[in-house]
Amino acid sequence: MNTELRLHGQINDKIEYFATAAGCRTAHHHFFQMVDQNLRFFAPGSELILSPNGLRQTGTGGTFCEYMFGVDQPVSDLSKEGIFNRLMLLGAGYNQSGQLEINEQNHTEQNYEDIFLKGHAINNYFFFINGLTETTHRQRQKQILRYLGKTLKRIPNLNRQDDSHLAELLLAQLPESCTVYLLRLSDISHRHFQQEFQTLYYRDRSISQNTHLVLQDLADNLGLVPYQRERVRIDVMYQHRDNYRIIDDYKKVLVECYQQGDINRQQHARLTRLKALALRNEIPAVLLSTLDEKLKAEVRSVIYEPEYTAIARDILHDLLLRKGIGRRDMIQLLFAKQHARRNHDHSFEKLLLETGQLFDEQIREGAPLSLLEDFSYIITFFDRYDSTSTNISQIAFMESYRPTDELLRSLLDSRQEFSKLVKGLFDKLFFEDIIMNHYLGRFGRQKLICLKKGLEEIAAGVSTVKRLTAELKMIDGKEKLHNIVLNHAKDHIRSRYSRYNTKAEQDELCREINEELLVRGIISITLDPGLFQTVIHDIKKEAIYLRQLLPEIIANNDFELRNDFLANSGLDHFYIEELEREYFTLNQLETEHLQQLRSGAF
Repeated sequence: MNTELRLHGQINDKIEYFATAAGCRTAHHHFFQMVDQNLRFFAPGSELILSPNGLRQTGTGGTFCEYMFGVDQPVSDLSKEGIFNRLMLLGAGYNQSGQLEINEQNHTEQNYEDIFLKGHAINNYFFFINGLTETTHRQRQKQILRYLGKTLKRIPNLNRQDDSHLAELLLAQLPESCTVYLLRLSDISHRHFQQEFQTLYYRDRSISQNTHLVLQDLADNLGLVPYQRERVRIDVMYQHRDNYRIIDDYKKVLVECYQQGDINRQQHARLTRLKALALRNEIPAVLLSTLDEKLKAEVRSVIYEPEYTAIARDILHDLLLRKGIGRRDMIQLLFAKQHARRNHDHSFEKLLLETGQLFDEQIREGAPLSLLEDFSYIITFFDRYDSTSTNISQIAFMESYRPTDELLRSLLDSRQEFSKLVKGLFDKLFFEDIIMNHYLGRFGRQKLICLKKGLEEIAAGVSTVKRLTAELKMIDGKEKLHNIVLNHAKDHIRSRYSRYNTKAEQDELCREINEELLVRGIISITLDPGLFQTVIHDIKKEAIYLRQLLPEIIANNDFELRNDFLANSGLDHFYIEELEREYFTLNQLETEHLQQLRSGAF
């Protein structure tokens, strides 16, 4: 009969521990003891010692945790489906060829700061096993890897598992003579910040400026360093089901590319679409760029060098020949940078890094310092390009994003700097590129046109930053109200069997929604009839697409019909794609068919 012993407490003001021993022998001996300020968990040949400052482990087992941003994830784990957790056994590591090796090293010592910095920011697990049959440390660790490796790496939602259930799950994989000793360390401050951030973020799936300040004060009071605060923030956003689906889809495409060694046209289109969708959902870009760095590095090596990279390489090479950097060269480099950013081509950044290193070597060997000045001039413009492109994209694609006066002044300064190279360059680099993006929604387009006109008028001295901020805020308010009315109207039609075909039916529906929004304090005056009519037209177009056009498109693989609707319906591409995804899910259709339909779009 199996027995389970559990112990819970705090080793210091910040670290909480949860210890579990489970197996057929735990009823016959204690598994912990207090020694001065240290807490020792032990079995024959193995022990875990918690001191107020850190942990020491000797014997079998090791540590495992859920993967999150900041936890190093080998390509071998990234490129396989269903691996959620990192597992590190004492004495185990990867050699230069990427193969796992286990030596006789059976001891480790870490302070708590490193445990939660290099591992998971909130929960990290340590374990050892008693009752294994092998005699050497290396052989016992191989036994553990054989019995538990696959299970430990593939347990989903590890941090939401009950420790007792987790110990039972592991015990079931081991021989009957074994006992599992499991220790979970939890950072109390990080956990508290995570819970508060998750509550606030999941409520609206966004963080307002006021909420951000509240969370900033909470993090300061809890003593969170900025890096750990950012890790927790990213992890909470990643775990949201809508965001996770996007990132998981992005990873799957990258894994396909990694396994085949290149990126085809269809895969590139899917990656671009998911990048745009991630921006719209305010998913931190670092989540996708981290995947790019891990998986795309091997893929890019087999792809030809694009023309824009070749042009940039030639210009940078000319600098070594003491030709300097002219205005025309800088403009060409900026358009090369634009192409690289549009294609999510990280090899362009690699070229810059290699060039910088080469220039440093040349200067050490006697090249003039003007070489460094020219390169710094290029990097300064590239940094300004990155920040400007990011800010304008956020304004155009992110719902409920309200730029500050300071940000708009920064855009105005950038516009002035780019205009010094050639008049109109700012608009060509940023506005013309985004305005052609099929995923730019109706309100995003309004914001972009407003921003372009506003910056021109401010530069001409006929308007102010305050006025532009107010105009963008007004469009944002219209967008938010439109989405609220749309969701309420669809909910009324779906749940109350409301009709909306005749004018009388529409008037009744409008009255019901007005009353509900007024009572809830969402609006203070009745809705603009024009706004309500726009919503009704959108719902009608949505109904026509789902009931008539989409079934025909699917049955006949009719790309032309789908593209025609995308181009002329006036509905946002993101919205249509979400409708399609729900339709395929509801009707249990193959998602590969959906990807094929989308690959034929434009």
